[in-house]
Amino acid sequence: MPATAADLIAALPTGPERIEDYAVLGDSHSVAVVSRRGSVDWLCLPWLDSEAFFAALLGTPENGRWLLTAVAEDGEVTAERRYVGDSFVLETTYTTPTGRARVIETMPLEDQRADLIRRVEGLSGRVTFVHEWMVRFSYGKTKPWIHRDIDPDGVRVIRAIAGPDSLTLHGDRLPRAADGRHQDVFEVAAGERVDHVLTWTSSWDPIPVLPDVDAELARTETLWAGWSRANTYDGPYREEVTRSLLVLRLLTQEPTGGIAAAATTSLPEEIGGERNWDYRYSWLRDAALTLEALVDLGFRGEAEKWRQWLLRAAAGEPEKLQIMYRLDGSRELPERQLDHLPGFAGSVPVRVGNAAVNQHQNDVLGEVMLALDLARRAGLHKSRHSWALQRHLVDNMLRHWRLPDHGIWEVRGPRRHFTHSKVMCWAALDCAVRGVEEHGLDGPAEAWRAAREEIRADVLANGFDPALNSFVQHYGAKHTDASLLQLVQVGFLPPDDPRILGTVARVRAELADGPWVRRYLTSTGVDGLSGGEHPFLACCFWLVDALARTGDTAAARRNMDELVAVTNDVGLLAEEYDPVNRRFTGNFPQAFSHLALVRAAHSLSVAESAPVPVGAAAPTEPVIPAEQGTRTGEDTADPRPAADRP
Repeated sequence: MPATAADLIAALPTGPERIEDYAVLGDSHSVAVVSRRGSVDWLCLPWLDSEAFFAALLGTPENGRWLLTAVAEDGEVTAERRYVGDSFVLETTYTTPTGRARVIETMPLEDQRADLIRRVEGLSGRVTFVHEWMVRFSYGKTKPWIHRDIDPDGVRVIRAIAGPDSLTLHGDRLPRAADGRHQDVFEVAAGERVDHVLTWTSSWDPIPVLPDVDAELARTETLWAGWSRANTYDGPYREEVTRSLLVLRLLTQEPTGGIAAAATTSLPEEIGGERNWDYRYSWLRDAALTLEALVDLGFRGEAEKWRQWLLRAAAGEPEKLQIMYRLDGSRELPERQLDHLPGFAGSVPVRVGNAAVNQHQNDVLGEVMLALDLARRAGLHKSRHSWALQRHLVDNMLRHWRLPDHGIWEVRGPRRHFTHSKVMCWAALDCAVRGVEEHGLDGPAEAWRAAREEIRADVLANGFDPALNSFVQHYGAKHTDASLLQLVQVGFLPPDDPRILGTVARVRAELADGPWVRRYLTSTGVDGLSGGEHPFLACCFWLVDALARTGDTAAARRNMDELVAVTNDVGLLAEEYDPVNRRFTGNFPQAFSHLALVRAAHSLSVAESAPVPVGAAAPTEPVIPAEQGTRTGEDTADPRPAADRP
């Protein structure tokens, strides 16, 4: 008796896949996360930050998934994946003892719909596929009303409805209902095709008709390839840079221009830990750094879209500027826990929304001003509205830069005088002064120059420890922070300055293990959280960037070679990497990681084609003073005289 779909599905491996075993599809509105086993385990529609309909990534198959994969009752099934050219058309080729077949899947671009196409093609012999379509609305919590219906063209469909949302499944073979799910088993022979298309619509809209699958696959591949052709980069690691740029574009929402930090929520920074955050929103910092990476390599249209997004999102009182927004610019991101989801590999809590929206982070304006300054230098047309907003934001910053803040890493402990935050305030003023002096914009340049020098003097007096020959994480600290590597990027001091070289060496000694760099020492308790985390990939690429800029191109290239080697089989990176267990941790794919890869490759390319800066021959191994102790109880103190404290 032939095995049933339920039998074949039950025989598949159980438990969550590793984060690196996932690929993504996207249409510039949302992103589907699909496993190597052929299961769409995460999909929010119609937008990236909408509620999920498939949430098995953070739970079990009972929380919703769309499985379409090859199986064999006798023998092994292998799967090889690739993106077709420079696109997000994913091709997975299955080889079984009886034949070969492939699945081609994508989310069509610019089709004014929310579709996910999955096509099965037989290549040789005969291959058996199992199909399971299990929809759960409200992040895997709600079973919808599911029924068979007929679309306006008279084609049979399956439709799932709950509240304002509906999902419609078209298919050459529609699965059959079986105990709260829909399942099927079928074979494909060489030359045969089986198509399925999932479409989101509002529940009150008519049933959507089936799109032209051939046309949508071809058009989507062409659109992605056309966009990537604007890439002007022609240096080392071009393949990795190109894929990273495509990821940044994937995470940029049409039509708003908002740039998401990642496609997922609550993938843990430490397996089993509590550091699980929702990254499906637009951080001004991440978006600004993404903009820099894109503008550097020829994508000026994205810069204009993001500038317009910023103007809309920040409209109103500059005092109420947030560090993050929803992708459409909305301000409300209340954080809550989804207790019905057991979390990825048991990592709880699962969070949606992000309470860090209410934090005060002084560094954000610096990143924004740097991005807009780069856009001006790249020839983006001047906007009086944009400059007016920048002036207001700079003036507001001048009233608050002396205050402690939560810093770039959004610590949930006490506010502190983070050195990186102060430097980024300096950078904001540096860009404002350049706007007047080099671009002819209107502004109080003399007052801004004076404030810039005041901040610089404050940082040099309180953020640098002569005994360590290094800048420190925050005023009064005796330890570093990987964010200090950005001091050389923003030009706070020349790359051959002994204080920069000392800081790079100290970061390598204190936070790095070869190319693997942690953000900071979690043992100090500065972040107010329990547990630890793994090397932060963006910081790893920042070290490459710093080494390249300070003249140690040999060490920079060694690190870069190791880092790009851990991209998964389709070129994607998560937030963090565990080099011991060789696995990704954190949200995925992470814009911060990919944009840092782009900037590191670019800096290394420039450094290798230019002479070594005078005095910048940094040693290949870090050299620091013998003392490496850290202070915890004293770190909260403000070391400045009482009269100078805020």
